[in-house]
Amino acid sequence: MRKILLIDDDPAFTRFLGEYIADNFPLLKVEICNNPMSALRSIKVGTYDLMLVDLEMPAMDGLKLLKFAVNAGMDKNRIVILSGRDADFLHDVCPMGTCLAVLNKFEARQKSVLDMVFNSLNQKAEAN
Repeated sequence: MRKILLIDDDPAFTRFLGEYIADNFPLLKVEICNNPMSALRSIKVGTYDLMLVDLEMPAMDGLKLLKFAVNAGMDKNRIVILSGRDADFLHDVCPMGTCLAVLNKFEARQKSVLDMVFNSLNQKAEAN
């Protein structure tokens, strides 16, 4: 089983994505945090194979969570930043190398990139 931490302040989105992952990638377990402040505790005590973080949230934005996670020992190449913003804005905010990927969470073409990441994790879980 591979573990994913999904941090987003939109409960409808996290419920949708969590159900999508459960239905399509059975070897992936998703932990959802709708409050970025409570996510800090999860990051400190948990070991995750992937972290999905919303860029814009109240109290703490995704870039601060990214920095916290990396400082806590998580590999930046296991972190994906999600946003409703367009690709140009996202790549200005998070240049290449900042994290694994920066994706628009509502764009269909971006979903295929996320599916590739999920599929890779699911295959690694099958191999073990």
